[in-house]
Amino acid sequence: MDRIEILEERVAHLTRAVEDLSDVVAAQGAEMARLTRLVGLLAEREAEREAAGDSPSPNVRPPHW
Repeated sequence: MDRIEILEERVAHLTRAVEDLSDVVAAQGAEMARLTRLVGLLAEREAEREAAGDSPSPNVRPPHW
C-alpha cells in the first residue's frame, strides 16, 4: 500500500466516524426537543393544578407517614 492509499483509507474512516457522530447528535437533539416539550407540558399541568387549589399544603404530612 502506498502513502496515498493509506491516507485515502484514513480519510474514509474519519468520514464515516464524522457521519456516525452526526447521526448521534441529531438523535440527541430530537430527544432533547421531545423532553423539553414534555417538561413544558408537565409544568403547565402543575401550574393549572396549583391554580385550581389541588396541590397539597407543604405543611401537611403525606398519608403514608
